[in-house]
Amino acid sequence: MTPAVIEKPMLEALKGRVTSRAPMWLMRQAGRYLPEYRALRAEAGSFLNLCYNPSMAAEITLQPLRRYDFDAAILFSDILVIPHALGQGLDFVEGEGPQLPPLEKLSDIENLDMAGFEQKLAPVYETIRILKRELAADKTLIGFAGAPWTIACYMLHGRGGGTFDRARAMAAADPKGFQIFLMHIADVTARYLVSQIKNGADTVQLFDSWAGLVPDSDFESHIITPTKHIIDKVHAAAPDVPVIGFPRQAGAHYAAYAEKTGIAALGLDPQADIKSMPKNICLQGNLDPEKLLAGGDTMRRAALDILEAAEGRPFVFNLGHGVIKETPPEHVAELAAIVRGYARRV
Repeated sequence: MTPAVIEKPMLEALKGRVTSRAPMWLMRQAGRYLPEYRALRAEAGSFLNLCYNPSMAAEITLQPLRRYDFDAAILFSDILVIPHALGQGLDFVEGEGPQLPPLEKLSDIENLDMAGFEQKLAPVYETIRILKRELAADKTLIGFAGAPWTIACYMLHGRGGGTFDRARAMAAADPKGFQIFLMHIADVTARYLVSQIKNGADTVQLFDSWAGLVPDSDFESHIITPTKHIIDKVHAAAPDVPVIGFPRQAGAHYAAYAEKTGIAALGLDPQADIKSMPKNICLQGNLDPEKLLAGGDTMRRAALDILEAAEGRPFVFNLGHGVIKETPPEHVAELAAIVRGYARRV
């Protein structure tokens, strides 16, 4: 007798189906707002230790599903494991965020350690294998990576925050060299995502956190072209695996990004208007994390407005950015109840 196939609601939405209930997960759903995360973080001693310890990383990934029964678990890791695996130094300083020794020139990327890349990321793949065993059959496992522009910003600027002036200046001074730099990152990112999929990820998301900093004239070359390159390579290896793209603050470029990159779902920031987005693609988003922090009627009204705007189309409920660390866990539970209780018209 053939065993029954258990549907994963999030994958159904990513593949273009209008589901009777919006599947839900949250960016940074595993993190500092949860006391159980803070306890494990203290035990690990450093953030990178958490990322590279498969049992701890798997435990952190599962924590929010135990609390809220979300439809998806997103791998606990960081977008900067890519430059770290290439041999660039990386440290997370409390209160300051990630710090890397910035590359002196664009051509320095060719001197990084491509040969040891996969081996250095082996703990991440082991985390995925653990999660694949632990997750319920109806849950979707999301892998992820940073998109080339955003990773380039960190590699060249050396830290997060601000407007990444040094990276932007280097891109403007040598457009051809910068494009080569981006495509280098795109190649290793595609390798990384394919390995995540081979080890059990059901879908993957590309985070382009700083897409909104790209000048309009460069959006095609800096964002769309390298993203499409990654997705083409992922689909060559895993044609049935949907890819989610999140070009944060892309504004007027969201539609072109959706049309040209090959993504299955488009992640939106809080400023994006769901109703103005292309109809032929799954959307994901886009509650303002500040509304989740506020909770109560403010959060409820905003969540219901989003659900109403997404009627009649494939949709995954999420935030428009990550959960803020001061967010009370009870607010997340309340939000999950609101989304679960909303019956969509199918």
